[in-house]
Amino acid sequence: MPTYQPWYHGMITRSRAEDLLSKEPRDGSFLIRDSESIQGAYALCVLYQNCVYTYRILPNEDKKLSVQASEGVPIRFFSGLPELVDAYYNPSMGLVTHLQYPVQREDEMEDDTESSLPPQLPPRNFSSNDTKDTEQVTKSLSDTYMSRLQHMDLSILQEEHQMALQDYFRTSVCLDVEQVQNGNPNLPGLKKLTTIICKNLNNEISRVLPSLEMVHRVLDQQLSPGIGHLSRQVSVDSLQSTSFRLEQLTKLLYSIEDKAKGAVFESAGYEGGHRKSIIPAVTFEVKQESLGIPTKMFLKVDVESGKLFFKKSKDGPEDKYYVHNKILQLVKSQKIPAKITIHVETEKEKVVKKEFVFEDAKKREGFCQLLQLMKNKHSEKPEPDMITVFVGTWNMGNATPPLNISSWFHCKGQGKTRDDTAEHIPHDIYVVGTQEDPLGEREWADTVKSTLRNITNISFKQIAIHTLWNIRIVVLAKPEHENKISHVFSDSVKTGIANTLGNKGAVGVSFMFNGTKFGFVNSHLTSGSEKKLRRNQNFISILRFLNLGEKKLTPFDITNQFTHLFWLGDLNYRVEMQSTEAEYIVSKIKQQQYQELLRKDQLNMEKSEGKVFLHFDEEEITFAPTYRFERYTREKYAYTKAKATGTKYNLPSWCDRVLRKSYPLVHVICHAYGCTNDIMTSDHSPVFASYEVGVVSQFVSKQDPDSAPQSGIQIMNCMATLLTKSQTRFCIEYHSSCLEKPVKTAEGENTQHTNGFLKVWFGNQVQLTPIISDPEYLLDQHILICIKSTDCDESYGEGCVALRAAQFSYTEFQITLTHNGEKTGTLKGGIQLNTTQCKPTEKLYDFIKVERDDPASLKGKGGDKLSLSQALDISNPNYMGLPYKTGNMQEKGWSYSMQPKPVPGSRSPTMKHPPEEGKRSEMFDNPLYGSHSRSKDQQKDLLLPPDSFLCVKTPDNDIDRPPVPTPRARSFTCSETSPQTTAPVNTLQAKCKKPVVPSRSDSNTVNKPRLPVKSRPGPPEPPFMKGKDYREGAELPGKQKGPTRPPQTSRFSS
Repeated sequence: MPTYQPWYHGMITRSRAEDLLSKEPRDGSFLIRDSESIQGAYALCVLYQNCVYTYRILPNEDKKLSVQASEGVPIRFFSGLPELVDAYYNPSMGLVTHLQYPVQREDEMEDDTESSLPPQLPPRNFSSNDTKDTEQVTKSLSDTYMSRLQHMDLSILQEEHQMALQDYFRTSVCLDVEQVQNGNPNLPGLKKLTTIICKNLNNEISRVLPSLEMVHRVLDQQLSPGIGHLSRQVSVDSLQSTSFRLEQLTKLLYSIEDKAKGAVFESAGYEGGHRKSIIPAVTFEVKQESLGIPTKMFLKVDVESGKLFFKKSKDGPEDKYYVHNKILQLVKSQKIPAKITIHVETEKEKVVKKEFVFEDAKKREGFCQLLQLMKNKHSEKPEPDMITVFVGTWNMGNATPPLNISSWFHCKGQGKTRDDTAEHIPHDIYVVGTQEDPLGEREWADTVKSTLRNITNISFKQIAIHTLWNIRIVVLAKPEHENKISHVFSDSVKTGIANTLGNKGAVGVSFMFNGTKFGFVNSHLTSGSEKKLRRNQNFISILRFLNLGEKKLTPFDITNQFTHLFWLGDLNYRVEMQSTEAEYIVSKIKQQQYQELLRKDQLNMEKSEGKVFLHFDEEEITFAPTYRFERYTREKYAYTKAKATGTKYNLPSWCDRVLRKSYPLVHVICHAYGCTNDIMTSDHSPVFASYEVGVVSQFVSKQDPDSAPQSGIQIMNCMATLLTKSQTRFCIEYHSSCLEKPVKTAEGENTQHTNGFLKVWFGNQVQLTPIISDPEYLLDQHILICIKSTDCDESYGEGCVALRAAQFSYTEFQITLTHNGEKTGTLKGGIQLNTTQCKPTEKLYDFIKVERDDPASLKGKGGDKLSLSQALDISNPNYMGLPYKTGNMQEKGWSYSMQPKPVPGSRSPTMKHPPEEGKRSEMFDNPLYGSHSRSKDQQKDLLLPPDSFLCVKTPDNDIDRPPVPTPRARSFTCSETSPQTTAPVNTLQAKCKKPVVPSRSDSNTVNKPRLPVKSRPGPPEPPFMKGKDYREGAELPGKQKGPTRPPQTSRFSS
């Protein structure tokens, strides 16, 4: 680390360096920052003609520094950065221009803490080059300790211990100071003191350990490595520290306790060391219409036996039921939130639709979750493709928690909560984040495990625990999932005062669940309503320095490394209103009118402006602010706080949050998001969130690797628009778990550099060869994309593309590029998946669908299997590629021109049955999931809905504009008057052609050829298609020839 220099800016980001240089628009302005790609290296950033040139400064084996300059320039080595900078003030040193104007570093903002007292600081190391000063320091230290010792009653101590204490604080402590100054940190004086005091304790440990070891041998048939020799090792090695012996003793006691518990639990009916979780049968009262008259019915769900009973009275006979594999689908009504349609298969292989109305939407949701659990529990699949995840966060306020915290894990309280009928359903994974946690790691972990054992009858396994000061994260999983979890990593980042104190910061845990990557971050950000910008800086620091996941993905921050990333904690963002409006805020809370307050929520405002949590999703908040309550009540907010400097206001705010970011086209549903009402020991309320998440198994191909045809992934026609002033060359680097190693393209062609934006054209087609050719495996994979500088190997933006988007044919994509949490540009291109035919395995989460009621469909009560369902899978817009809310690419960070499914009324690729003949369902998002649907008028115009997710060609007058959304159903549903598709062009020639760049003067007048578009006189009636799943056919629909694709030059020319 270099000494302080005004031009050295430390670990600022590349984009921040460019911003600072832009404020000093003079040729020769420069600064030095730490390299983002190589640890221990630096980056010299020089401004010339309004462009930033970056040169790497690399250390050699002797830690001499050299600059990577132009070819042919001799390499010079320097002992330090000041010497290097002085040398490059001279011209003709190989840089684009010599250094002239250093850009001063900005003063860092100071953190502030909620507490009126400053956090405890670590002891300072006393050092001085002056011997006289050293003697004064050590003498002062000795005098201080001796003065304290004289005021203490030493008569209760043994005489030997009294003498040892006086001798150490009089002379030996000074000798320890001298040892530290000479580079010896072992403190021999202190070791001598503890050896004298603990002499009897050492003897007692040596006497006790053999007895404890004997107990351990009896309880454990297979001794852990090293345990059998512990007593001999401790008794023989007299030089081992007492603290080490006590640690071994403590570990042995814990091990004995755990093994004894396991034996007792097993004898008491536990299975495999844990009790069997029994889900009790639940009965729902519903109404069913018969001849227009509503009739009371009862539905009994028995998860353990796998049966759904239909009863006319609560205590009536249970002779009419359907087994789990005969219950084909649940279809939720959108128009009537409490209504559901159950598709069941009769003995004659007929499909019968039974419609019921529950008491409310929450009861219906509980019923659906129980049925989903039943299907999962009795599934014949060897591995799950869906799990549930509980995520909870609680600022404990440095207070011991109450004895009963079960409501937190039951997701009970305010907001979007689980129904009572679903409270016995355990989650597969529990992630618990705490801040200001006063308990020890083991004590808190045991508290959580004990609570979960009481409410689920399961002894959950601890996957990871990590603590930074009082910030902690605990991850627990069901015992049957323990062997599915691997690659567990944990880390922490300090963001307290000067980023060196851990009173604020984050802890994180990541792991693989079979083939799915999970990341969890628990953070406690800077407090204070006025510290919004500092909180934003905390977020960026955590993104940059939290070390989780695979090392080979170092170009990507944690927001792009994981299939699912959950961010929880006391984020401390406040409601930004005047302190005089405190009573008004409280009145709005009592009326449960939160929308006006949420519009003033700092996190929502900063997120909408793209400053933090870019592309993260948060479930709708329908619960009261979780901070700042009077302790032991939830009826009153304590929004004033008396301090020495005056009254401080802490307005009621949603400080405690749970957000998540997932890869595109994956299955994620939030079932609960709220806070508890009955846990009141802290001034914060615990927050809970419950998710249903799709996962991928460790794939084993059914194809013979020798005879299986080779699959390929083609990526072509890529154009990157980068927000940078750097003058460098770029390449694209592709990463994926389906690739043997990263693939790097050739250098792109810089086509424009104006207004701070640089356009880079990567025209060459890139062929990626996956390690497994099976399409069922490939459709669950994602390609991570990184735009890199070929000069300094630093990332200028990262993004992700889902292969599922290209399952049918060539697909155009547009993704937002980000780096360190900031938007750095966009990337447009095309992707095609060339693979063999396959019948994809049906996903368990396709069991529940959502559709709007069709009056015509209510008349038919039966039919064969071909008329099973009119519902489409839109319960998860991410998975299907449909728009989330508005479908805006800036909201999600990605969009695809996906071809529709080759079945009228397109369905999920894993669905078994097509819809009925001549019927087209209108699909909407589930309101319980917080999404919005289109209006009726928009539904009528299926040709060009304003917020559809499918794309057409860009207009001729705006070639750089993102693709205009529209469904391209015309390729598969054609009326008789539609013209025939012309012969396909040679797409390879079109894809490899370089873009034509018109001159600036001609850019508005050049006549570009219009793209071919089929005439569409009106919405065609969907033709009848045979009720056959495409997976059973000889060809995948993706192999059919689509409409003519013109050359891509006009799309990407600039």
